[in-house]
Amino acid sequence: MPKKGKKVKLPLSDEEQLLLFQQKLLAEEEAAKKKERLLTQFLKDKLAKEEHNSALNLNKINTQWRTVLREVKTRELHKDIEILSQTFERVVDCKDSVIKSLAKDLSEAEEQYAHALRSHLHNVDQLLTLQRRRLGLLEENYNMELEVLTKEFETERKTIIDQHEKEIHYLQDVFMAMEQNYIDSEYESKLEFQSMWDDLKNKNLEEKHFLRLQLENIVEDLWRRFQDALKNYTDATEDRKVAFETLKVKDEKSSKEIEMQMKKIQKLQEAISTLKGKITAHSREGEWQNHCIRNDKELVHVQLRKLKAQKAQARGMSQENLVKLTLESNAALKGLKKIVEKGEKILKLAEICRKFETEEEKVLPFYSSVLTPQEQEEVERQNPEDLTEDLAKIMLDYSGMENFWKRYNKVKLEVLSLQHRRGQLLDISGKLREMLKQYLDGISVSDEVLSQLNPLFIVNHRSNLPQLSPPAQPGDRRPPTTYNVIEAAHVVSHTL
Repeated sequence: MPKKGKKVKLPLSDEEQLLLFQQKLLAEEEAAKKKERLLTQFLKDKLAKEEHNSALNLNKINTQWRTVLREVKTRELHKDIEILSQTFERVVDCKDSVIKSLAKDLSEAEEQYAHALRSHLHNVDQLLTLQRRRLGLLEENYNMELEVLTKEFETERKTIIDQHEKEIHYLQDVFMAMEQNYIDSEYESKLEFQSMWDDLKNKNLEEKHFLRLQLENIVEDLWRRFQDALKNYTDATEDRKVAFETLKVKDEKSSKEIEMQMKKIQKLQEAISTLKGKITAHSREGEWQNHCIRNDKELVHVQLRKLKAQKAQARGMSQENLVKLTLESNAALKGLKKIVEKGEKILKLAEICRKFETEEEKVLPFYSSVLTPQEQEEVERQNPEDLTEDLAKIMLDYSGMENFWKRYNKVKLEVLSLQHRRGQLLDISGKLREMLKQYLDGISVSDEVLSQLNPLFIVNHRSNLPQLSPPAQPGDRRPPTTYNVIEAAHVVSHTL
């Protein structure tokens, strides 16, 4: 038996080489896709870790920042509390002394308050009566104007309704006339249309009959010509018909071979199309995956930007709140300092005023009430809700400071009385100066005095003052003129 030889590798055909090449390409594409998936998974894990670490670091920074702010704020608050405690003790001591003095002043202020309240309530009652009268007059005027307006409205309404009814009747008549005209014109147009339609129908029938006769004659002539041409054609094409039959047999054989070859080509084309479809499907999947990864990446970037913006906004808000808090605390400290300075000024002024107090004011700083017991009871029964002025309501809120208001009102009344007395004294001094000037002008002789009116300047029993005399009547005798002369010294001695 002959020895078995080694298997000889046959050379691959083009189709097999194409298949091997396509398999290699598919394997390379699958490896590349696996690498891309691994890379995307690695990047996602890394991004998640970074986000987790950033959140932890942000929390740590916030906690450390809060602890630092709390320490600074606690130190500031401790210092402020120490300062405020010292100032509060000093203010309390001052206010204790003020309260003791005010407690004495409040009893006097209560009496003055009762008197002022009674006068205020009386004024309020008078104002209410005036307001009610005014409202009554306004209501009467309003009713009169309303009656006039209603009468005018009714007259205008009647005229408008009459005019509207006239216009409606006129429009109905116009509509009826237009409708009648439209019906007449429609009937005439229908008659014209019917007559025209009949004429056109008759014309079309006549033309159709005439054309039918012409077409029948033409068809008969064409059929005769066709028969003659067919005979001539059959006589001339007998030899060609035989050749055509032989060629037809050969054509059938070649068509069978062509069909076989076409089937093979079709199979190859189908294989190529399936491979192309697989390639396109794989490429679409790769593009879709790349598109999804890009979208995820963009979303991650957008979220990262939003988080950064929120972080910056939160920092800005915290800084603004801190600035506002510091400004408000500084403003509060300044306001408290102003209040303390104002209280110190008040205390200094009170000490200065005590030096100028009389012994009676030191013994009885508050005057007793000028109201009778019945009036006092009426004031106490007065309902505080009836008060309308803001000052009276504020006085009710601070009813414990009645003695203070008594002291204040007492001082105010003394100031007003002194101002009134000063005005009276100024008037008296002005009058005395005028009388003194007249006296001096009367006892002195100068050109200026002689040029002016002077009752003491008498020549021939006449002064330069104008004399008022009644109108003279005919027949009446004029009585003798008499002059009353009073010396200026006598007037001054009696007036002073």
